[in-house]
Order: sequence, then structure tokens, then C-alpha cells
Amino acid sequence: MRNVLRGIVMGITDLIPGISGGTMAMVLGIYHELINSINGVLSKRWREHLLFLGPLVIGIGIALVTFSRLIEWLIAHHSQPLFFFFNGLIIGIIPFLLRTANFKKTFKASHYMLLVIAMILVACTSLIHDDNMQSVWTSLNYGHYLFLFLAGWIASSAMILPGISGSLLFLLLGVYPTVINAISNLNIPVIIIVGLGVVMGILITSKLIQYLFREFSVITYAVLIGLVIGSLYVTFPDLPRTVPYAFLCLIMFLIGLMLAILLGRIEHKKGNVVSSE
Repeated sequence: MRNVLRGIVMGITDLIPGISGGTMAMVLGIYHELINSINGVLSKRWREHLLFLGPLVIGIGIALVTFSRLIEWLIAHHSQPLFFFFNGLIIGIIPFLLRTANFKKTFKASHYMLLVIAMILVACTSLIHDDNMQSVWTSLNYGHYLFLFLAGWIASSAMILPGISGSLLFLLLGVYPTVINAISNLNIPVIIIVGLGVVMGILITSKLIQYLFREFSVITYAVLIGLVIGSLYVTFPDLPRTVPYAFLCLIMFLIGLMLAILLGRIEHKKGNVVSSE
């Protein structure tokens, strides 16, 4: 049940352009287990990994079907409190990531440089706006389906990378309205095609991430922390114009911050810290 709830949270974040499901997996303290389980699906211990992934997938599915219209409405009418909450989550998890990377002992000048470069690259995605993106595709041909499959593949690679939003890449590729509309209205053919692309992308990207953590853990942490910090610039909303609304945004920000700090402390007790050697 705990993983179903985690999946619901991750599914909600994957619906929001600018918010990364990978970042939320880090906030929830399951990022490494998620990557290992995805890579273990095709191993001899596939049952064990499916027991972890199954509830997550169920939760993500529940979120996508249940909350797609709500998220559309919140983004359209109350995006500021929503994004202030997620900003609180992101800021709250950064100290935990730094502690996990043991940055005081492991980070050198080159690692800080990589962190800054990753941060700038993600921040630059804020230049992407959905104002000029395509509307919902209604008459689909084979070319459209092929493009939706490739879009799912590309976007899913970002979904499990902290700081990079799969929904934002859907926006960049011009298919975000079509994908969200398909989820909201249960357009099964579009959901299946995009879903197949997402599965293929996740399987391939997870293997790359696992290799990088195994062979270049400090460098990987530096880049991932930079991606997470950079996402703050992407997700920061405009300042509230009224005092009551500003107070609501502050409350939502503090709730997100406290929640992330609490989760970070729980995970820190497990002792998953990168060695300085």
C-alpha cells in the first residue's frame, strides 16, 4: 500500500510540466531501488522486483487516470500554490542528496562545475512555453502513432532523471495536449502506443543510470543534484498578487519543505552515503 501511494505521488508529478517523476522518487527515498528494480525485471529475481514495481505502477496508473483532469484544472486556475508546494519538496530534498553524496569529502572543483552545468541546462528548459504548442490531435494516421511512440520513448528517458520533466519534453515535441487528452478521455490506442514507448525508454535509460552510479557515483550525484537544483528555476511560479493568496502559497511551500526534510531524515538513517574513496 505504501508503494501504491508513492506511485500516486509520482504519477501526479509526471502529469505536470516542469516536475520530474525522478525528482519525486528521490524525495520519496526510492530512487536507487526503483532503478535497480527496473533493471531486475528481466533477471532471475524478477518476481522480487515486480513485487516492488507492481504497486508503484498501479499507483501511477491510478494517478494518471484519476488526477489528469484535476491537474489540468489546477495548472489553469491555481498553479501558484501547486508549484510552491513542489518547490518546497525540491528544496527540502537537496540537503539529503548532498549528504548522501558525502559532498564535503567527495566533491572536487570538477564536480561542482558539472553540477552548475547540469543546473544551467535544466534551467534553460524554462525557455520552452506551451503557448505555441500543437492542439489535440483528433485524426491520427500511422505517422502520428509512430511519432507518439517515439515521443513516449524520449519523454520516459527524462521521467526517471531527476530535474528533467517528461511532460516538458512532451510539450517540446508538441504532443502534450494530445497525451493528456488521451489519458483524460481513456483514448486506449493513444495510451497503448505512448505507453509502449515509455516502457522501452525507461528500460534502456535505467540501465545507463545504474551503470553510471556503479562506475561514476560521485560524478553522477553531482549531475543529478544539479538537475534537481535547476528544476527550481523551471517550476518557480510568478509571485502571488494578493496577501491571502501569498499566505496560501507560503503554507503550501512550507508543507512541501517539511515533508521533504522528514523523508530525507528517514532515509538518512538508513546510512546510504557515497564513500570518499
